[in-house]
Parts: sequence; structure tokens; C-alpha cells
Amino acid sequence: MCFILKHEICLLYSFSSDAKHLTVGLTEISYIPFLNQSLHRMDNIEEDIRALQLDSSAEDGKPVSNENGLEPEESAAVPDNMEEDLREESHAPSHVEEDVESHTVHSEPKAADEVKEQTTSASEHVEDDVEKEKKRHLNVVFIGHVDAGKSTIGGQILYLSGQVDERTIQKYEKEAKDKSRESWYMAYIMDTNEEERAKGKTVEVGRAHFETEATRYTILDAPGHKSYVPNMISGASQADIGVLVISARKGEFETGYERGGQTREHVQLAKTLGVSKLLVVVNKMDDPTVNWSKDRYDEIESKMVPFLKSSGYNVKKDIQFLPISGLHGTNMQTRLSKTVCPWWDGPCLFEVLDVIDVPVRDPKAPFRMPIIDKFKDMGTVVMGKVESGSIREGNNLLIMPNKVQVKVIAIYIDEDRCRSAGPGENLRVRVSGIEEEDILSGFVLSSIERPIAAVYEFVAQLHILELLENAIFTAGYKAILHIHAVVEECEIIELMQQIDPKTRKPMKKKVLFVKNGAVVICRIQVTNMICIEKFSDFQQLGRFTLRTEGKTVAIGKVTELRA
Repeated sequence: MCFILKHEICLLYSFSSDAKHLTVGLTEISYIPFLNQSLHRMDNIEEDIRALQLDSSAEDGKPVSNENGLEPEESAAVPDNMEEDLREESHAPSHVEEDVESHTVHSEPKAADEVKEQTTSASEHVEDDVEKEKKRHLNVVFIGHVDAGKSTIGGQILYLSGQVDERTIQKYEKEAKDKSRESWYMAYIMDTNEEERAKGKTVEVGRAHFETEATRYTILDAPGHKSYVPNMISGASQADIGVLVISARKGEFETGYERGGQTREHVQLAKTLGVSKLLVVVNKMDDPTVNWSKDRYDEIESKMVPFLKSSGYNVKKDIQFLPISGLHGTNMQTRLSKTVCPWWDGPCLFEVLDVIDVPVRDPKAPFRMPIIDKFKDMGTVVMGKVESGSIREGNNLLIMPNKVQVKVIAIYIDEDRCRSAGPGENLRVRVSGIEEEDILSGFVLSSIERPIAAVYEFVAQLHILELLENAIFTAGYKAILHIHAVVEECEIIELMQQIDPKTRKPMKKKVLFVKNGAVVICRIQVTNMICIEKFSDFQQLGRFTLRTEGKTVAIGKVTELRA
């Protein structure tokens, strides 16, 4: 982009996405059409203009105003009171709002007044729009055994909510038919790579967005195959609520539910990873082996309820069952017709999602965003879900555990740029002060005033689920630790105490090893430094699972951090 105007450009201030002209002093320049192609291009143009302002002002010896000056925020402390129970799902309040740099602005009196007036008007307009459009936000993870229909349901939701047009659906139908997989076409919306489409299995965690009148949703489509459980853990760790998909087709429910099936493991992992609410959708009710049979639906519910209770869920408060057909979208956006299913009087899927309670979140807590991915895009960009606190453009934060101070340049929710964001949001954050190659998944974007702890060793309360055959859980036992976005090798250094299952108090006798079902306090050491919190302070950053040879062997909570 080239501006021939040199000194006049000092008075050029800003433009909006719907503007058709730019104003420079008393001269109007026609707005070039290609400038309206994208908001990202406009962000760049504004930065170029600002740079030209500074250059021009430097020649005149006059400082230029910065329209993005931010007011510093005061710190606040809130006491922290929490239950020490891994099965309870309250979120810890605490604590500090981030300081934001304040920028002093000066310029020529007349130009400054004009710029200030435009700036105030523009910034208020943006913030008002944000407030008007603000809806509650939920991260929903779809879990369950392989081939239960998770991706098909996700694709159908996007189609019903208007995120995918009819032409795209027809394209996917043809593609699936060419592969002799006619019933897979809806899954192609979520399963985008060729491996997933060829095998009919989700490998990566699919991510998509849709809205209803009440709520903005992020769909996390987790893989169901046992080989990809680590990817499922990654998806579930970002979720607020879960949709457990069960196939009603004869034989498929039994395969997923029996020992070794992923229905059981996914439920246990979801609870451990903080998914407090679970919507159990009984899919494929339209299958010829089922034909909307109430007996089949009741059979599945009666088998699942005891297992859900044993996994720590309060079935009356936290669980809801629902019959659907993901392939045809039946009982998803609109309620079931009595001609299709005369015995169902309950709500449809969209209705249930819209009334599920949003987890309690504290926007004033110390900022924590575990990093799940990073890339380069006009600088370093990190991705993750805000677990606590709030973030604003201009904030100075820390990347932990390497303690590098960075500045927040831009924040994106979905594809939209915003000035600030609160807890529960999935963000892309552009930062300055660090290179992309110096960041790993599992690092945490953290407040400077109250940074997250970085440790090699911690004390935890572990519940042993099911060890591998002939394995002994004792000092020296090695496994893979999964905690928020961290995946790290670990070793049990010491078994400190065993917990009596009846009294829930430590037993006096010294413990050398434990068996399946035992609860034990132990000391754990990791190979590389990791960022974690005590469960009592930040539940989502203090709960974890231990896995070995593709199997979840224990779940736990961090009780003490060791320097």
C-alpha cells in the first residue's frame, strides 16, 4: 500500500469496515475497494497508517496520540474456600485482575480534539456491539465408543444451525457415495482429513462453532477409538459439558459398554477431567434393529445409570438421557413427532443444551490459559481455553514455565477479533516477546502478579482404577501423566499413606504397594518441568490421569507442590 501524502497523513486517523472513504485533513480520499476484503487487512492498514503518523510527526518534532490507550486496572484479592473432593465440580474463586499498560497521548490541539472525539466514538461503538452480541459460551465435547455416531451428530448440528449450506451437503453425499459409504456424509463436516474419511474414524479433535438464540457453542468432536484416547483427553480437558453418544444398534452398545470398550473409559476420563454435566444421547434409534423401541432405550438407560453413579456423577442432577437419530436429525432441533416415537414426551437436543447450567467462572481470578497449540501468523500466536481470569489487548503476561514476559497484541474468539475475553473462551492470542519455537503444548499463559507454579515434583491423592495384568503399583512405577494440556512421563517416587475407603482418613500402617481400587497419597516426579496448581486452588489445573500402554490406570488430584 502506498500513500503519496506525506505531512497530511498526520491527520488521517481511522476508518471502519463499512466506511467508503478516508478523511485526511480537509481532503477526502476515495476508499479503495480492496481494503474492505477482510478485518485482518484493515488491522494491518491501521498499523501502517499509525507508523506513517509517527514518521511524519517525527519530522515535525510533534508526538502523535495513540487511540488505543488503556486504563490500568486495580488488583483485587478474594479469599479461596474449596472442597478437597475430586468428584465435586465447584470452581475456585480468587483474586487478581491483570495490570494493563497505560499510554500517554499528545498531539496538536485541534487534531488531538478531532482524533479524541473519533476515538471515543469508535471504541464505544465496538464495545457496545460486543455487549449487545454477548451470549453465554459453552464448550461441548462429544465422547463415546468408536462408530457411535459422534461426528455425524456434530455435522448434523452444524447443518441444522445453518453453518453448512445445502450445496456442501450434496458435495459430501456424492463423495461418501463414491467411497461406498453413503451414511458417512454428515461426518465429513467434522472429519476433514483424508485418513478420517477413508477409515470412518475421527483421529484429531474436531472443532466447530454454532449458535442458538441463547448460547454460543464450541463443538469438540473427540476420537472414539482406543488408539486415540490421548486426543480424547485433550478435547475433554477443554470442555464444560459432555455429550456421551451411545449407539442403540443391536451389538454396538454392548461392544462399547463391555470391559475394554471406550464408553466406560470415556465416562471415567470425562468426570476426572472436569466435565461435570453429561448428556447421554442414545443414537441410531431409527436403525431397523431398534425402530424407536422403548424397550431398547430403557435397557440402555438401566445399564448406564449404575455405571454413571459409580463414576461419580449425580444421575438426578448431572445426567440427562435423550433418544435421537444423528443421521436424519430426528429429535435434535425440533421435538420428536408422536407418529415417529409415541412414547417420548421430553425435549429435543437443542432445548436441553440451551438450559444446561453454565459452570461458575471468576473473571477476576489470576489469568490462566493452558496452551494447546501455537503457530506463526504475523507474529507468535498461541491457542487455548481461558481457565480463569480475563485478558485484554495490551496486557503484559508470562509464558510459563520458561518465565518469558510477553505483551498481548491481538485476541481472537473464533474468527472475530475482540479487545478482551473472559474465562471459558477458546482464544487465539497474538503475543510479542517470544518466538513460536520456544513454546510447547502444556505451557501456560499466566498473570505476572500471581504466576502459575512450575515444578518437577508434587504430592497427589491417587485412585487406582485398573492396573495392567501382573503390574504392581509401588515406588518406581512409571506412567504417562495427563494434566490439562500437559502430557509428560512420570514416576512414583514414594507411597506416603493409604486412605481408608470407609473413613476416608489416612491409615497408620506403612504402605509398600497397593492394588486396584486403592486410594493412596504419593509423591510423583516428572522428567521435564510442568505448570500445575493444587486442586483446591484451581480444579481444572490440579486434576490428572495416569495412563500406561494405552490404558487409564489411575486418576488423581494435586494436593501439594514441591519446589
